[in-house]
Amino acid sequence: MSRTAPRIRTILPGSGRAAIGATVAGGLLTGLASTPDRFGRLFRRRFPTVAVTGMTGVGKTQLADRLARRTPGEGVAEVGSAVMERRTRRSPRLHGFRFLVVPGDNAATRLGALDEVFHDEPVDGVIHVVANGHATPRRTAGTSGTASATREEQLSAELEDWSITAHRIASMAVRRDKPVWLVIAVTKADLFADEIDEVVDYYSPGSGSPFAQKIDELRALAGGARLSVDVLPVSSQGGDRKAGVSGKQAAAMVDALAARLAQLSGHV
Repeated sequence: MSRTAPRIRTILPGSGRAAIGATVAGGLLTGLASTPDRFGRLFRRRFPTVAVTGMTGVGKTQLADRLARRTPGEGVAEVGSAVMERRTRRSPRLHGFRFLVVPGDNAATRLGALDEVFHDEPVDGVIHVVANGHATPRRTAGTSGTASATREEQLSAELEDWSITAHRIASMAVRRDKPVWLVIAVTKADLFADEIDEVVDYYSPGSGSPFAQKIDELRALAGGARLSVDVLPVSSQGGDRKAGVSGKQAAAMVDALAARLAQLSGHV
């Protein structure tokens, strides 16, 4: 059974013209970024930075591409990107987001990227991507052979990956003078279209699942008033005969995520 309306769980704390417009907006972004502090703060409010985290194979870069309205390049590496990918979403009203896609757990550069987004230059928000055990198995960089993993193994790896990221988020949150927001994006929803509500519940705080317990621990460590948590299903795929959701439904899920980011950032 297909779903038409996106599910959201929230835990709150206490053409030629188009091309010209994109060029102008890009130039304005560059100009704002290089101005003194007052305009730098304005730039940050209008284009907050968002870390996109998650284990290898969950679809972080693909989701960031959809959010940035970018067509993915050809020939994506089997082992995923070994460097931090950067994407920007711009709106006609000169608002948007700067996405920093942290490499997955099979990249040697991952820990350095986590330090950058959570300590060196702390981000404004976090999208942590999970896949309900449906992450694409990928080989560790520099190894050969075919990658394979059971869904149970993927869920276990996902939980271990989240533990590492959660500690970084908690450390950042206690140093901030304003609340930090976190969105758990459950990707590949087309693979469990009949179970979306149950899967969203699994990742939601207070549900008692292993993942939810880790989120509850994070909120206790960071302080409930310092961290808001949303859980949204997302599908970057859809529309073909084998997909569990239509192209329209997949697009609606991505739009719902973008709308929630705008709310969390004070853009609406």
